[in-house]
Amino acid sequence: MSESGTPMLAEQAAEWLAGLGATDPTERERVRAGFEAWKAADPRHAEAAASMERWLAALQPLQGSGARMARAALQAGEDATAARRTRSRAAAGLAAAAVAALALWAGVRDEWPQALVADLRTGTGEWRSQPLPDGSRLTLAGGSAVDLHFDGHQRTVRLLRGDILVDVARDPARPFVVRTRDGEVRALGTQFVVERGAEATRLAMIESATAVRSARQVARHANDAVRVQAGEQVRITSEAVTPLGAVDPQGLRTQWQQRQWVVLDRPLAEVLDELARHHPGHLGYDAARLAGLRVSAVLPLDDPERALALLQASFPQLRVTRLTRFWVRVERAG
Repeated sequence: MSESGTPMLAEQAAEWLAGLGATDPTERERVRAGFEAWKAADPRHAEAAASMERWLAALQPLQGSGARMARAALQAGEDATAARRTRSRAAAGLAAAAVAALALWAGVRDEWPQALVADLRTGTGEWRSQPLPDGSRLTLAGGSAVDLHFDGHQRTVRLLRGDILVDVARDPARPFVVRTRDGEVRALGTQFVVERGAEATRLAMIESATAVRSARQVARHANDAVRVQAGEQVRITSEAVTPLGAVDPQGLRTQWQQRQWVVLDRPLAEVLDELARHHPGHLGYDAARLAGLRVSAVLPLDDPERALALLQASFPQLRVTRLTRFWVRVERAG
């Protein structure tokens, strides 16, 4: 996980603070040791932790709309934690309070805090398959969030973060559109995958076709959408829609069913970013030190520790340091 973004550091601090609520004293001490090591590793980590603790202390007197946001975030945090069944009730309360602080701290106009209180969201390592009111179905990979807007005229899914598999129910009267910051995907058929990355959105078609426009095209109300057919994929930025290499539709469907990720010649740092969303804690690395290493592999997204072991086997020059299961760092030896 790249460590340059302040919101990401705040989220990591919230994860550590949630882990401190573990009921098992041994586990709590392990988390505490990992948290202290994380803070000591970089002054920005210590600053993010201190800011988060100040926000937690300030939550008690919140009133008005801020308090309502905090309560909404609290409920979202409790629901997600219960679904994962990996934290105690005490940890759930602390995690939810941290989520509330994050939403208030970052500002509601940014999509990142919106993801914390989204209509549908998954936590780290959590997968969710959700039927929609129209009969469509969304499958959310770990660390994903979407907002839904369905009415008598349209069906809109806004992908705020992460990856989704979309199975669209036919309804000629209501277009089905997936939107991200980078553009929009209008369904002309049934099944496709949308991945929201830090720099761009990636669309991969499994069945039928979609019409894709960049954010610039949407703003201009342009009609020159790019048609993407089954077996094709594109990269969507705010400025353009760019074709990428072909995909195997059946293979892509199987990957989602088995929670696997087929990686073809992608930078190691990009792969670690994806694994970080499925890892229960902090997965850090120095992107500059890993530059030039590219990955082609099949990685199990529901078992990030095994995925890291596979990467380490492929790249003997990698060193994986584990202080606890919550704190892992990948480095290039030498």
